[in-house]
Amino acid sequence: MRSQIATCVAALVVVGLTLAPAATAQRGDIPRTPTGRPDLSGSYDVSTLTPMERPEELGEKSVLSEEEAAAIAERQRQRRAERNAPSDPNRGAPPEGGSVGGYNNFYIDNGDAAFQIAGQWRTSILVDPPNGRYPPRVPGAPARRVRTPNPGTAFWLEAGLDSPGPYDNMEQRPYAERCILSFGSTSGPPMLPALYNNHKRIVQTEDTVIILIEMVHDARIIRMNAEHDPPEIKKWLGDSIGWWEGDTLVVETTNFIDPPAFRQGSGSMTVTERFSMENADTLIYSFTVDDPTVWTAPFTGEYAWPRSPNKVFEYACHEANYALQGIMKGARLLEADFRGEDPQGIVNPTR
Repeated sequence: MRSQIATCVAALVVVGLTLAPAATAQRGDIPRTPTGRPDLSGSYDVSTLTPMERPEELGEKSVLSEEEAAAIAERQRQRRAERNAPSDPNRGAPPEGGSVGGYNNFYIDNGDAAFQIAGQWRTSILVDPPNGRYPPRVPGAPARRVRTPNPGTAFWLEAGLDSPGPYDNMEQRPYAERCILSFGSTSGPPMLPALYNNHKRIVQTEDTVIILIEMVHDARIIRMNAEHDPPEIKKWLGDSIGWWEGDTLVVETTNFIDPPAFRQGSGSMTVTERFSMENADTLIYSFTVDDPTVWTAPFTGEYAWPRSPNKVFEYACHEANYALQGIMKGARLLEADFRGEDPQGIVNPTR
């Protein structure tokens, strides 16, 4: 019996040695570190027109045709041309309570096309569940967080002139308004594309991997071959540890603050990410989110990160920024108007 086992083991070793050079040859164009690991270091532009969730009408259709992908790119080109057109100098004021707009088109950089993996144009970043959408939420879980615009009134005082509201102190405001974390989930994890500032910079050593996020200067530090910190230690970006599985860097993150940067989930999330080079110029980033307090099942997404020659410059956002001061002052002015009072030290010319 032992001789049979030894013979089988020897045969497997021979097969492994035979296949190993072939596998290496297939990935021979990938840059490697002196120790033979894939060298992920460099800058990547992750902007894409592919949405996180697949449009419901597409069902389980995960791939676009060449014509469909070209149509998406053309619509984006037309939108940009329209936004770049000169504004009408005789236009009137926006409707009361309506949007006055945000960044103009010069600052928007959300991609020119959908992304491809293995030559296929994808319909969504999410790939599991098969419909490319989030799984059902657990009964009783908080509803998906949707940010609604302020209507321009102190609406919170409708319940009473001294009622608490969402602008009572600065720590109530979202992380991005306070310049603590990035807008959206660009730092994550999972790390997702945004409206602009879509560059990531990876710095890789044998014991640490750092991912610098262009949006709001977040820097993720991944400790290689380490153990997680005790669960009571919570971190803004979670606690990330990594290891190699063949040519794939696997990163597991726990210990999130609540709510985390990925505000669809909770501090109970576990996010498992995989970084693998499709070729020398393209990294495939995949992630699985498991949060049984929010969703009835885990879900998985993936998208391509093309290498970029661009540098990642400083995003000088800080918690003492003027916007936060303006937000708080604006709320006080709205409250004074709602109560029929004059703002502090300012005569109300309408009364």
